[in-house]
Amino acid sequence: MALDWSECPAVESIPVKVSGAWVLRGTRMPVQTILENLEAGMSVQEITEVFDVSAEEVRSVLHFAIQSLEKAPAYDEDSLRQRNPKANRK
Repeated sequence: MALDWSECPAVESIPVKVSGAWVLRGTRMPVQTILENLEAGMSVQEITEVFDVSAEEVRSVLHFAIQSLEKAPAYDEDSLRQRNPKANRK
């Protein structure tokens, strides 16, 4: 399930800014770049030193992603059957 970044107050997407990518509000810093660098092992502090962003901005993006995982996913019956075919057997 994809995150709905439009619900994150720390980011924005403007078609003429970085090709419409989700960026930190008021910047040209793509959220994807932050997440990719975290995945590659950079710390929040290293990201703030390499890129012109604050630790608060990086943490806001992470907080949003974590909060979204706390929401229970909504599945319809067909999706549940596809995810667990053994449950369909009688």
